[in-house]
Amino acid sequence: MASTSTSKLLLLICYVSLIFSVSSSSSSDLPSSPKVSLGLYYESLCPYCSSFIVNHLTKLFEDDLISIVDLHLSPWGNTKLRSDNATAVCQHGAFECLLDTVEACAIDAWPKLSDHFPFIHCVESLVTEHKYDKWETCYQKLNLNSKPVSDCLSSGHGDKLELKYAAETSALQPPHQYVPWVVVDGQPLYEDYENFISYICKAYKGTKKPDACAKYSSSHFIRSAKVNRFPLVCRKGVNRMWDLLERVKTSLLSYTGLL
Repeated sequence: MASTSTSKLLLLICYVSLIFSVSSSSSSDLPSSPKVSLGLYYESLCPYCSSFIVNHLTKLFEDDLISIVDLHLSPWGNTKLRSDNATAVCQHGAFECLLDTVEACAIDAWPKLSDHFPFIHCVESLVTEHKYDKWETCYQKLNLNSKPVSDCLSSGHGDKLELKYAAETSALQPPHQYVPWVVVDGQPLYEDYENFISYICKAYKGTKKPDACAKYSSSHFIRSAKVNRFPLVCRKGVNRMWDLLERVKTSLLSYTGLL
């Protein structure tokens, strides 16, 4: 177990270095062209959201893909507001409300993608390991000062940020049906969200695309990505029994290597 944790820590450190390298490097090799907007609307404890962040969204940092993408994270998902329009009811319970707010505070405290994404990646990695109650260890793993996020949480600013994400999610057109809800240049990808890179590459208007586009836009890759299986999503309004079944299904898929 210790070696696994160490390996993941090294991966996170390398990951941070990659992000900093991307953000600081010159993009002169790519012609000036508007970036493709990529929106991820998610909730922290949906197993498919955490899997997407940890196992798929990281591909943006391969072969300079991030240089053509404007990534926006919105941690609210299927959460509902009570009649007071201020109290959140999260699909996976109170801890999800906490982690959604933690991640909203991280985005606010560290606005640069190269600063907040490694933290969110770390937290969601713990979710995939069913160790999300250890989320505060991510400060130490990434050598981050916890004060900006803790102040955001204790002051109530995090709750205000979550209301902003609630309004943002509610305004989606067409309305989101489940999470993860992935949107490329305003168009939802529905259940084909894992194939998001091919959509990004198609949407990019620059004459020279990152090398990764050749791989992820190939017909062979698209065919191999579209396997027959249950939709890997957390649907709105799911009751606790169905959510339990979803969790069992996720564990089985993970065990068989399909997730």
